[in-house]
Amino acid sequence: MAERLSARETVALLTDDFSEIPYPERRSRPDGPLAWQGYDASRARAAERTGEQESVVCGTAHVEGVRAVLIAFEFGFLGGSLGERTGDRLEAAYRYAREHRLPVVPLVATGGSRMQEGMLALSQLQRVARESALTRAAGLPQIAVLRDPTTGGGWATLGAGADVVLALPGAQIGFAGSRVRPPDADPAAYTAEAQVAAGAADAVVRPHELRRTLGRWLRLLARPSGAPGDGPSAESTPEPAPVPAPLGTTDLPATGWDAVRRARSPERPRAHAYLDAYFTHRLAVSGDRCGGTDPGMLCGFGEHRGRTIAYAAQTGTATRPAGYRTATRLIRLADRLGIPVLTLVDTPGAANDAEAERAGAGAAIADLFTTVAAARTPITTLLIGEGGSGGALALAAPGSTYATADSYFSVIAPELAAAILKRAPEEVEATTEDLRIRPQDLAELGVVAPPGDGDGPRHP
Repeated sequence: MAERLSARETVALLTDDFSEIPYPERRSRPDGPLAWQGYDASRARAAERTGEQESVVCGTAHVEGVRAVLIAFEFGFLGGSLGERTGDRLEAAYRYAREHRLPVVPLVATGGSRMQEGMLALSQLQRVARESALTRAAGLPQIAVLRDPTTGGGWATLGAGADVVLALPGAQIGFAGSRVRPPDADPAAYTAEAQVAAGAADAVVRPHELRRTLGRWLRLLARPSGAPGDGPSAESTPEPAPVPAPLGTTDLPATGWDAVRRARSPERPRAHAYLDAYFTHRLAVSGDRCGGTDPGMLCGFGEHRGRTIAYAAQTGTATRPAGYRTATRLIRLADRLGIPVLTLVDTPGAANDAEAERAGAGAAIADLFTTVAAARTPITTLLIGEGGSGGALALAAPGSTYATADSYFSVIAPELAAAILKRAPEEVEATTEDLRIRPQDLAELGVVAPPGDGDGPRHP
């Protein structure tokens, strides 16, 4: 079990200048809205034990120089449970964040809704969800830190509903709390580490690294105070991400098969090398929030020449449905925050095994196509290796796609094209010429910008 810190101790890990915001006053009825016998006495004991008057403490602070609204749960106060007065405080915190254009950082440790207030307590989840949605629409990031434990409605709203989800090591995390799970449930499935593996959280962060990590996230995602929300507008659309410089060969392939061999060469620079060369530093988001991860799709945000740029990069493997969904999640978040996007295309195609079909490959690819097409923030694409069919094209920005000299783009893999056309295996190389898949062919066809044009995106 992870160490359970109080709300104030958790805040102290992050900042030295926490200042509580004003809370609304609610007249308390004897023993609460249900007249639950002994409820007042329980609250009084909780207050005496913790020094708090409710299960959340809300305020503003600078985390590594970035001002934010912190929402810290006090698990020692009735298990960090949500009641009407908790909802009042949460609503006030979110409203304050919107009024002052501040990011929101929930520091969650809760067992769920408060039994002594019945359905009125449970309905606070709807209230929190609305405040979170309004904050999202305002273009303000929400970065949750999951402590021990984070279960029930607190996990399903403030936790899982955040843009970026960080968790402390060993924290108990899951919708089902320990007392309501099936008797044969594997406790290892309800941990921070398991939630990261399942794609429901982005990273496990050790307590002594939390301030630095959260500060880096806030600097990357938080926009200047007073910036307009709801994504980029015609007046505020950010400059596109510059095209990365090619890291491999710069001479163009003589034949289509030469292009294929270069793109498939194990010596060719891959996504990790491009991202390392492009960004001063970067932080990853992980998982599709639907139970899956794909190590073949790298997504996150980084700093390039002093600017924040989002990235989604294929690593040369067949992309799985979880990879497409993670890229979709990344682009939608960047679009909402007004952050330009860089995509790196490198895949032989979408994974086509039975497991991929059961995981919704078609729907995942369709959603990514739609997200790229609808994005208001600019997307820049560089083809750095194989561009295999729709599984590669889904990540490419129409009108802003570039190609390196060691890449190719094809309607389908040359071997499969020959098979479909009932050509002999020895005709595969000739088929690549018919397909016109070389970078210079693609430029001539208008599919990509001219090879070597790395000064920045052009918009035809």
